[in-house]
Amino acid sequence: PPSTPGADALARLDTGDARWRSAADKARKVLNKPISLLVLGESGVGKELFAKAVHRSGPRAVHAFVAINCAAMPESLIESELFGHAPGAFTGARRQGNLGLLREAHLGTLFLDEIGDMPLALQTRLLRVLQERQVAPLGGGQPVAVDFALICATHQPLKTLVAQGRFREDLYYRINGLVLELPALRERTDFAALTQRLLLDLAEGAAPPTVDPALLDAFTRHPWPGNTRQYLNALRTACALLEPGDTVLSWQHLSDDLRAELQNLPHATSHPTHGLPNAPLQAPVQAQSLKDVSRTVVLQAVESCRGNVAQAARQLGISRQTVYRKLQAPGG
Repeated sequence: PPSTPGADALARLDTGDARWRSAADKARKVLNKPISLLVLGESGVGKELFAKAVHRSGPRAVHAFVAINCAAMPESLIESELFGHAPGAFTGARRQGNLGLLREAHLGTLFLDEIGDMPLALQTRLLRVLQERQVAPLGGGQPVAVDFALICATHQPLKTLVAQGRFREDLYYRINGLVLELPALRERTDFAALTQRLLLDLAEGAAPPTVDPALLDAFTRHPWPGNTRQYLNALRTACALLEPGDTVLSWQHLSDDLRAELQNLPHATSHPTHGLPNAPLQAPVQAQSLKDVSRTVVLQAVESCRGNVAQAARQLGISRQTVYRKLQAPGG
């Protein structure tokens, strides 16, 4: 059970991993302070879920949580969507104008996911908003004061992007008031408890199924390159394949590709921290071997989809950018 004080939204997500709990405890301490959060972690670890829980655990919970994926929004639209526009500001603009997402987040929380993918020109405008705390809509109009908590997230090394000139250094230091890194699924020490919570969520009030011990062991040793998002998709599919009266998830409830991957895993554990409370991260050599296994899973998925990267990404529960990054990684 969670050891965090009270039953706030962060506590309800806490299934016992020491690194995740440490991140939540630190986030709580700045909830009522003008300190930006920068949440790091691989694709699929639950950065937006964490950010929503931070919002719901703080004094701004009664106001809006506005999430923007900077990688998913077309570059031609992101400026008008973020900053709003006056009526008829440009061809295709809404006749009545648009407040913009920054103003919609007023008094609430603005969550900028994949901030590392924001175009440089927009980084300059965002920095100005954060400095002046007011938004000027495109096409004219008086600047409007805004007040929101800021949470940003990325799987990219922002310091490297700064060094490459792809991310503004002054914006980087503006958004990284408190940096928190969420662990990858393969690094978590609460795998069984997390599995129970995910199954409970999927059951939607009904009695959740249990997992066959041998299958749970295989789940534990799988590298899950798509992290919790991929694992949740796998569990959702398995639950859908249960026959009436079935109460245990087993091998026959898996999609064929995942069953083949799990049955081909080495028997020696590649998950050295599992089951060890508060276990530290292992040596870099072991971490690298996990990356190799993760890349192999992505390669197998792309091969099984006959080179269709979009289909492989959907199957793994990860973004296409993550698939390309794994394919371009050295080794193999």
